[in-house]
Parts: sequence; structure tokens; C-alpha cells
Amino acid sequence: MSAGLKGIRFAVVGGDDRELYLISELQKQGAYIVGVGFEKASPISGLTLAPSLEDAVGQVDVLLFPMFGTDERGAVKAKYSDSPIVLNKKVLESIPKHVPLVIGFARPDLKASAVELGIQLVETASLNELAILNSIPSAEGAIQMAMQATTITIHGSNSFVVGLGRCGWTLARMLQGIGAHVTGVARKPSDLARATEMGVHAVHFADIEDEIGHAEIIFNTVPHPVLGRMVLEKVDRDAVIVDLASAPGGTDFEYAQNQGIKAFLAPGLPGTVAPRTAGRILAHIYPQLILRHLTTVNTTRKVEV
Repeated sequence: MSAGLKGIRFAVVGGDDRELYLISELQKQGAYIVGVGFEKASPISGLTLAPSLEDAVGQVDVLLFPMFGTDERGAVKAKYSDSPIVLNKKVLESIPKHVPLVIGFARPDLKASAVELGIQLVETASLNELAILNSIPSAEGAIQMAMQATTITIHGSNSFVVGLGRCGWTLARMLQGIGAHVTGVARKPSDLARATEMGVHAVHFADIEDEIGHAEIIFNTVPHPVLGRMVLEKVDRDAVIVDLASAPGGTDFEYAQNQGIKAFLAPGLPGTVAPRTAGRILAHIYPQLILRHLTTVNTTRKVEV
């Protein structure tokens, strides 16, 4: 058992099943955990429950929010909470300057408030090491959804991966391993070259309308409207779309439905299909990130004193 986090007090705020595993893993490393929004969860040994987010802020050294962040009102998704949890201005103003707020996706208004109030905001979804590891359960979950939604096997299917980023590459490799005929859609010449090297049919975004009609399964990873009406017009009506991009996704879902195309928005798959693995990934990445941050902050404070 590692004690690398001994003496550090964390508030784990809301989330889903992955946070339950994250709490246990952080405790193994010596952390003291205050939970916000876990009233309906099975009791976790050593976990202190705070009655509210406001109450937790003054008790801890680090605030940990879910990967999916908050909605436009500041509401935090909390599967096991008895009452709504909202990261509002009152809470933000109460956060001590030395306490970092760690969150997966930070909305623009939260970023602006953090700058205005001097809050140390740590956004983690863009971290390469975290995104690459999370791409594994994301890809497995997306393929599982496609298997359930289609009447064909993945093996031998014409599967398109739109966007060859960190998740897209993992998806392409997994699909190849199952025996799919994989097409990768990207813009960067380097990505198109890598796709060709991997035996993936490479298509530039400029040519997607000419090629998308061949797709039987489409996996989108681009958080921009890349599968709009013009593209969907060319999609086979028996095709299935699994969109992994953060909400609202990159698909015109209303138009897809009108066209009779099955299309699913599936962000946050790690916490749904493999919460134990997802929690362990967070527990692997977060400690060193937080320790580095706290060390830097404490050093700065000493210099200022």
C-alpha cells in the first residue's frame, strides 16, 4: 500500500460508479476523503460524507469533480446524491486560493470565473496520458454499442472512424483486430499517412461525402458538426452511428432520426462500461498531477511570504 497521499485531504464531488473506485484507490495511497453526493451509495469505509459542497470546501486541500464537469447551470452529475449539487458563484467564491479545483471538462464560464476569482483550475480531459488510457474503455464501449445496434458482425464490416485523435486511433486498431475493414477520416497529412501505414483506408475530410456511403458503422470522435445534413444524406439508411464526442456531439441527431438512421450519442463511456478500470485510471494519473501542483503552489507561497 502506497502512502504517497498521506495527509492530503480530498473532496470527491459527485460523479458515477468510477468515483466509488477512485475513492478506494486514493484511500489506499493514504488520502483522507470527504465525499459530496454519495448518500445513496453503499457505505465506504473511511469515507466522510459532507452535507453539502459548501461544507466540504473548507475541509480539504483538493477538490475533485467528475470528468464530464458541470452543465450550463453549474449542476454536477451525481448518481448517488440525495439532492442537487451546484457549483455556483457562492461556492466558487468560498474556495481558498491554495485549493485546486480539478475537473475533466471546464465550461467557458467556469474558466472565466476561475480567472476572475484566482481559483487554481486544473482541467484534465485534455491530458494526453489520461485521454489515451480512457480511450481503451471508450473504444470497447463504442464497439459494444455497435454490436448491439447492428444486424451484422464487426468482422467484415465497413467501419468508419471519423477523427483520428487519441480515441480514434485506439478504435481503428481495435476494429482492425476484430476483422473490420476500417476507414479513417482525418485532416492532417501525418494522420492520413499513419492510417495508410496501418492498413487503414485513409480519407481526407474534404472527401467524406464521396466515401461515407460505403459505411455500415460510423464512429465519430470529433466534437464539431462533422456529420451534418449534407453528409447524412449520403449515409446508408441501414448504417449505425456511434458518436463518442462530448455533448452535443458531432452528429445532427434530429436529421439522422428523420432519415431513419440509428445514431447514438455516447460520451462518458469509461464510467458506464468499465467503472473500475476508469476509476483506477484516474487514481493512477491524479496523484502525481496533484502532488506536483501542490508542491508548486506551496513553494510559491513560501517565496511570497
